[in-house]
Amino acid sequence: MVESKQRRAEIRALAHLAGDELGGAINGIGTMHRAVSDHVFAAVSWGIGPAARPVKTVHDAITSGVYRVVSAGAVAAGSVAELTAELPGLPTPSRTVYGSGLIATLQGLIGDNLEQERPILASPMTFRVNGEPVGPRGLGAVVANPRPRIVVFLHGLVETEHAWRLGGRPSYAERLDSDLDRTTLMVRYNSGLHIAENARQLDTLLRELFAHWPVEVQEIALVCHSMGGLIARGACHEADREQQDWVRRVRQIVCLGSPHLGAPLEQFVHYASAVLDQLPETRPFARLLRRRSAGIRDLRQGSLVDEDWQDLDVDTLRRKAIQEVPLLPSADHYFVTASITRSPRHPLGRLIGDGLVLPSSGSGRNRARRLGFDDANGLHLTGANHFSLLNHEAVYSALRSWLGDWPAVPITSTTPSRGGES
Repeated sequence: MVESKQRRAEIRALAHLAGDELGGAINGIGTMHRAVSDHVFAAVSWGIGPAARPVKTVHDAITSGVYRVVSAGAVAAGSVAELTAELPGLPTPSRTVYGSGLIATLQGLIGDNLEQERPILASPMTFRVNGEPVGPRGLGAVVANPRPRIVVFLHGLVETEHAWRLGGRPSYAERLDSDLDRTTLMVRYNSGLHIAENARQLDTLLRELFAHWPVEVQEIALVCHSMGGLIARGACHEADREQQDWVRRVRQIVCLGSPHLGAPLEQFVHYASAVLDQLPETRPFARLLRRRSAGIRDLRQGSLVDEDWQDLDVDTLRRKAIQEVPLLPSADHYFVTASITRSPRHPLGRLIGDGLVLPSSGSGRNRARRLGFDDANGLHLTGANHFSLLNHEAVYSALRSWLGDWPAVPITSTTPSRGGES
């Protein structure tokens, strides 16, 4: 009964969201149409004078009516789609690979808005076992053979725990669970929330896990992709300040393509939205870009704490310097970066890195900032993209070395094999 109720609520929310978003997009197109036509009729009026006014009035009335009808039709279509929620046999979207992927994409883009307006699509951070949410208090009873050493996996923006099985291959967690004497756990979260908020949720989650794990926790390792690395750092920083017990057990933090110093794409969008807002023809595009989530905005400079954004205009071009959050002193920190070119010195590779994150950001070091990662604890992949890091043979070999019982050995840059490309 509970599962059926959850399924209906999720499908209805997705249907309404689709209708509302499509209707909003149509209204945006109408606004652009009106802005362009205003310029056209203004130019025409220079030539023929007041005679253009009746034509403009008729034009505006007709086009406004058309856009209203089409927009209303889109919203109505969403309402009709809602009826599918009552069809028997449909799975709960968030429990499936593709359904959860769709919801994760929406969360990454507008997850903070969803939390306010459609909370059924913005579930809090949870552990997941086979796609099902499991609370930290009962996780030990669900996991086979709970062990004292734990590896927690954190995905990145617009992802779920299923992303670790890129290409249909066994995930790092599945392989480590059999290759090392560790229990591996998967976390899913709403990546559209502020990084600081997700860090607090992770702190709470691991605090409860530590208190209710069926055996004494000896070690915790955090393996994180992209945004997940920033959330892990924020959670450890908060827990360290509060002297939480769980953070004293963190031995390794591995960041795969994490934008510690910011992501160039978000930096570009931030300035592009300001430029587009200057003209009425492009203002709808600016409004669309400015709807991006708080989580995405935090990636501009790698903001981990509330003070970086509280009481500030999020769209201002100038902002104060972010607060630097130190690495957890009691843990070993590792990082993996990538470049899409075969040579890390290739101009294109230096310009866009893995497509989303620059090597300098992933290693926490540029001319202005330096986080303190040890170069000996890093790995750089050439000919690989941002998502290759989710499931790559060279990364797995590094993980086994970094998390294994034997001393870690320096790992040099590598060119991925065909099987590691995505």
